[in-house]
Amino acid sequence: MKTLIAVPCMDEVAMPFAMSLATLNREGECVISMVANSMIYDSRNKIGLQAIESGADYVMWFDSDMTFLPDTLQRMLRHMEDGKDFVTGLYFRRKSPFEPVLFKTLEWDGTPTCEKYNDYPKDSVFEVAGCGFGCVMTRTTVIADVLASGEPLFTPLQGVGEDLSFCFRARKLGYKIFCDSTIKCGHVGQILINENFYEQFAGNR
Repeated sequence: MKTLIAVPCMDEVAMPFAMSLATLNREGECVISMVANSMIYDSRNKIGLQAIESGADYVMWFDSDMTFLPDTLQRMLRHMEDGKDFVTGLYFRRKSPFEPVLFKTLEWDGTPTCEKYNDYPKDSVFEVAGCGFGCVMTRTTVIADVLASGEPLFTPLQGVGEDLSFCFRARKLGYKIFCDSTIKCGHVGQILINENFYEQFAGNR
């Protein structure tokens, strides 16, 4: 079992992220790919190709401004063993209104239509239509299948970010995306945004 730990980034990473990566529990063979580029979608495209070429079974995607617990990789791998192909952890935007980066619906027919998933089930595993890629595990076969379909992996659709563009392409091929909201991550900004902060900000929903 081989996992590529994927870190697309600009020219530097946040210190709390570096500490999270340093303390991440590894399982099986793990290789880190950190690709710096001012165009994050291009970094993701290059890492996706690396995953295929290196024979990785899974890709653990982390944004370079996230924090996560040491058992995150292990818990994601359990989902893969249970037959899932595409799983995100729970994290929140680092700017107001600090919403979860999850979507109930996601469609694109030249322009995007989507519904945010602010009322997500707490401490549960549930299907979503789209998510950010701050803390995501995918099977490498998902990446290979999107590429084989003639789609350009993470290159953004008009009006859609690179992460949601990939989600849309994977779902078109029949893949389901799940969120495990027990896998809780922080988003590094001027303050650390996590579930507790969001619930206080949103009025204890």
